Amino acid sequence: MSKEAVIPNNAPAPLGPYSPAVKSGNMLFLSGQLGINPADGKLPETATEQAEQSLKNIENLLAAAGATTDNVVKTTVLLADIADFAAVNEVYAQHFEAPFPARSAFQVAALPAGALVEIEAIASL
Repeated sequence: MSKEAVIPNNAPAPLGPYSPAVKSGNMLFLSGQLGINPADGKLPETATEQAEQSLKNIENLLAAAGATTDNVVKTTVLLADIADFAAVNEVYAQHFEAPFPARSAFQVAALPAGALVEIEAIASL
């Protein structure tokens, strides 16, 4: 089995010992992306803004691997507050087209860096 890390310049640096994305065969596994702006390293204040930046970070990782959101087959959305579910859905719908990827969404006790939203994805290349 071969695997290759995907580390673009236009995505935030990982907060720990992991790759932002790993390509293995025709699959691409994206680590959970917080809404950290890679230009300034800051996290926006609202869940909506964080979801938007998280999805932009995902799009940058996909592009670095030669893919787009059309290649995404599964996502997982982690929310600090499930009350943000509808607002995050509105942002999410602007980044994906039908047929939408399969998806799970959960409220969690806490996210790294005090984030409100984290989104991970799996893509088929």
